[in-house]
Order: sequence, then C-alpha cells, then structure tokens
Amino acid sequence: GAMSVDSITDLSDNASKLLEALQLSHPHELDPRRSRRKKKPLSLNPITWQVPRIVDRCCTHLETHGLQTVGIFRVGSSKKRVQQLREEFDRGLDVFLDEHQSVHDVAALLKEFLRDMPDSLIPREFYGAFLSTAAMEGPAQLDTLQLLLFLLPPCHCDTLLRLLRFLGEVARHAECSWDPQGRQIPGNKMTVSNLATVFGPNILQKEKPGEKDASALNFEDSAAIILVLQRLIEHHHSLFMVSPEMQCDVLRRLFQTDPDVIEYLLRRK
Repeated sequence: GAMSVDSITDLSDNASKLLEALQLSHPHELDPRRSRRKKKPLSLNPITWQVPRIVDRCCTHLETHGLQTVGIFRVGSSKKRVQQLREEFDRGLDVFLDEHQSVHDVAALLKEFLRDMPDSLIPREFYGAFLSTAAMEGPAQLDTLQLLLFLLPPCHCDTLLRLLRFLGEVARHAECSWDPQGRQIPGNKMTVSNLATVFGPNILQKEKPGEKDASALNFEDSAAIILVLQRLIEHHHSLFMVSPEMQCDVLRRLFQTDPDVIEYLLRRK
C-alpha cells in the first residue's frame, strides 16, 4: 500500500503506516475525469493496485475467452502445458495469454497459484475470524466481513478483489442466454455456489498445502468456507468500498491523535 510522496522521512514510522491506511482519502488527485458533483464511496487502495501479474492475466484471459466455456474450472487440463506456463511466470518472463492457450489450462494455472501461495490469499491468521461470519446473517454478517477485509494486507486485498470481480463475471454467465439475433449462447454452468465450492479451499486455508491434516477439513468448516466465499462473491461491489461517513470518522479521530498526519494530507490535497 505504499504511496508516492515528496517527503515521508520526516514522519514517524507510526505516521507512515497511517498515511498508507489513509491513502484512500485523496484518490481524486489521480483521476483527471473526476466529478466533484457527487460524493462517492472510495476504494480501499486506489493509489497502488497490487495484483500479481499471473492472477491479472489469467483472469483477463478467462474473461475474454472462457465465460461461455461449459464446466470451466471443473474440466481437466494438460498438466504439461500448465507446468510450462507456471515455470515461465516463475522465471519472470512477460507471458502473454491469448486465444491459443486452452481455457482449461489457464483456469488450472489460476487455481494452482492460489492453492500454492506461501500464505493463502486470505491469510491463515484470519481463517477463524472469516469462518465465524458463516454463522451470522444479514447486515451483521456483511459488516463483519467488511471490517475483516479492511485488515488484509494491501496486496492480498487487491488480489482478492480482482479475483472476486472475475468470479462474479463468471457466475453472471452461468445460465444460457440469447443474442440479438435469437441465437442461444451456452451458459458455463458455474453458479456462485459452484465457484465457491471450487475456490473456497484455495482461498481460505487453515494449514499450508502438504502439511499434516491440511486437507482434512470437517464438514462444518467446508460448508462455512463455501458460504463465506459465496457472500464475498455476491457482495464484493460494496464490501471493498469505504463510505464517506467512515472516512470522515477516521479523519476526526486522527485529528485528535495524529494531527501531523492530517496536516500532511491537507498539504498534499
């Protein structure tokens, strides 16, 4: 969540962290098309979008070529081709995914990356907290999920949002539809529930893959993981947004505890 500033060295380490947290308070500096007529909710991390290249390119490829692919994420892939793509990304090569790559190979690569991250996309320290929201309902559940998302490291938060946007788009194409000429467009059959079942164990992990009992989830935990990911997919548009009211509340509190930070932000604006 680092931000580009003229001079940040004159602030304490604590103030620097607060600046990182408050970068959401002035994103209008960055958008030349901004409109001042209406206050809009602001994204959690507008200044630096931290998404691994492999995740963004896999999602973009599948959005372009795979939304009408029946059984995407459930049909087998070529292990050899997936391994080759994985090695190219690992070597830091500028890998371009186009129509020549199999949708199923790219889908498998995305799943493998999420499964094998050193720390899961939702860090393991938050595993119990996220699972506890499965027992909640309505606004309380969504409010708690939002507060937990606010605690995620920026890279995890940004990457999770990119993934959830993509999964939401896949789910929108689950059912058959018709084009303007009346021709049927096949659905991919991957509903929000199906996607949560496939991706849940890769995103919410209690143990590292390969560790003892890492795959031995009980039924209650498995059901809770699926339910939590369903809610994240269904409500990602609102969960990752900070309301103007919450921003004002944070700024009021900081005015009392860290006035130097407020002064710095006002100078930048």
